[in-house]
This record gives sequence, C-alpha cells and structure tokens, in this order.
Amino acid sequence: RLILNEAELIMALAQEFQMRVVTVSLEEQSFSSIIQVISGAFMLVSMHGAQLITSLFLPRAATVVELFPFAVNPEQYTPYKTLTSLPGMELHYVSWRNTKEENTVIHPQRPWEQGGIAHLEKEEQERIMASKDVPRHLCCRNPEWLFRIYQDTLVDIPSFLGVLREAMKTKPNLKKVKIASTVHPGRVREACCQTSVQTPNEAKLTVSWQIPWNLKYLKVREVKYEVWIQEQGENT
Repeated sequence: RLILNEAELIMALAQEFQMRVVTVSLEEQSFSSIIQVISGAFMLVSMHGAQLITSLFLPRAATVVELFPFAVNPEQYTPYKTLTSLPGMELHYVSWRNTKEENTVIHPQRPWEQGGIAHLEKEEQERIMASKDVPRHLCCRNPEWLFRIYQDTLVDIPSFLGVLREAMKTKPNLKKVKIASTVHPGRVREACCQTSVQTPNEAKLTVSWQIPWNLKYLKVREVKYEVWIQEQGENT
C-alpha cells in the first residue's frame, strides 16, 4: 500500500510546518534506529498498517496522521486512534481518507493474502470492484477488505493539508500539564538463580538477569531492581 507521490507529500509537509521531514523504512533500517527517529518527531504520517505501532515511541504532544486508501472507512479501523487516546499517551490523532477513485491503483492479480481477487467468481470480482465502501466485517481475511487495503494511493495534497490544518486547530495544549514518562520498562529477561556451597556452614545464592529490552530508550537517570527471596520448608 504505497504512497505513490511520496516525494510531493514530503515537500508539502516540509513547507507547511517549516520542519525537516525524514522517511523511515522497516526493510532497510534497524528497529533501534527507527525508534530513535520517531522518539524525536513532531508528527508521524503513515498509511494504515502495523508500522503505526511505532507511534508508541512518539514524544507526548506529537501528532499521528493515519492515511486510508479509497473505500476504507477510518471509523471502522481504529486501533491506532485508540492507542493515541490511552491514558498517558498524550498524542493527537488525525485521519485522512482518499475519496477519489482515480487516485488509486488496484492489484486484483496479486495473491489473495495481498488483496488479489482473481480467484473469486467473476460476479464477486465485479461487485468488489464496483463497491465504494468496504462493509463491516469480522475477519481480516475478508477479500474486499484485503483488496482495498492493499491499494496504492496518490495522496491529494490540497485535501490532505486541509484536513491537517483543521485538526491542528483543535490540538490540545499540553505545555501546562506535567506528566511522567509515558513508557515504562518492560520485564527483565532471562532471570536466573544459582546456588553453590562455599563451606559446610556457608552457601551462596546468585541472582542474575538481562535488563528490559526498552530500557535504553527511556530517559531515566536511575533504575532500581528489587529481588525478593522466599524461604520454603525447613533447612532449605
């Protein structure tokens, strides 16, 4: 689901906000380098997709702009809108939907899991091609949903900027609100206990672990670990 005029969209964003715009690639960049870029971003713009989970690492008061292909209703696909509204996230959410069928490129001959519909009966193919709005459905294997979500999109810059300008007018002011870090350390990994006998009257207990994977991305000065030892039975 490509943005066909990505370069034009980048230029429009740079001119609108007078800020540097960079792209990140899940295929070409490491996860840590992507997090480093996003953690310092003012805004994250992306087509609907799993890559938007990286909005977890945006700084508070940042904006998430989710783009939807033709015939896909943003009101029916809201996991990232919900994510931005969770307590402590403090993110501003905006959605843009392509309403011009001529600005979309379809791929009916692809495999079914990438939106292809060539395996369906001719009447069903024609119905899906003529549909202007994906109906509500229960399963992500729905062929009409896959067909539309895997379209490539030519983003209409004037309508996109119009939606963005209106949304920025309603963006809440978070400067006066003091909030703790929105991301907390994950669990420790590979926790291990080892015992050894030093002398007939002395034993040694060693506890070790790997730090949480996301600790290096948190802006904290000090981290404390707490180890609890519970005695069970007698003489153990």
